[in-house]
Amino acid sequence: MLLIDLVGIQMNRLTGESVLVLREHDQPNRLLPIVVGSAEAASIAIAVQGQTLPRPMTHDVMATLVEGFDAHLDAVELVDFQDGAFIANLAVSGPTGDLRLDTRPSDAIALAIRLRAPLFVSEGILDAVGTSAPSESASVLDDAQIDAEVDQFRDFLEQLAPDDFVIGADESAVGTVDDEMPDDPPDTDRERDV
Repeated sequence: MLLIDLVGIQMNRLTGESVLVLREHDQPNRLLPIVVGSAEAASIAIAVQGQTLPRPMTHDVMATLVEGFDAHLDAVELVDFQDGAFIANLAVSGPTGDLRLDTRPSDAIALAIRLRAPLFVSEGILDAVGTSAPSESASVLDDAQIDAEVDQFRDFLEQLAPDDFVIGADESAVGTVDDEMPDDPPDTDRERDV
């Protein structure tokens, strides 16, 4: 199992879907997007921001139950990806022993954030559906290239003369809107032959 971090919650504006973005903690820092319900995304966002509501949400009650029964959420484990759905387990330890509870990843992550439990994913899931994070070196510009572009621009500026900025007095080259418009607009309602 590999340690992962929750790095963002995004909403797809076209579909309205909420997406959790998880990232592999160590190199190569693969990304794992998980589509979740809007209620679960809101619950996770509230917990990440450290906010509390006047009345407890379901995940707050779950966290209270874990602590109230002297149990501990040891980890959340994303263990499988079947038919387009992620399968997760809660690894819980307590006075009666250790348990692995099957759960939805969104509920597990919402609980993990509240109880400060680590998130793990199987390497097989990252291999199958993880995506490579953009490399930092790809976005870093080469200093030599930047200097060359700046030097080229400076040379261009040095060759400019004040006359290069004077607008010509030849108004005949400039037409008006009326000069360009036809007398009758084209008929746009005609049927076309297909």
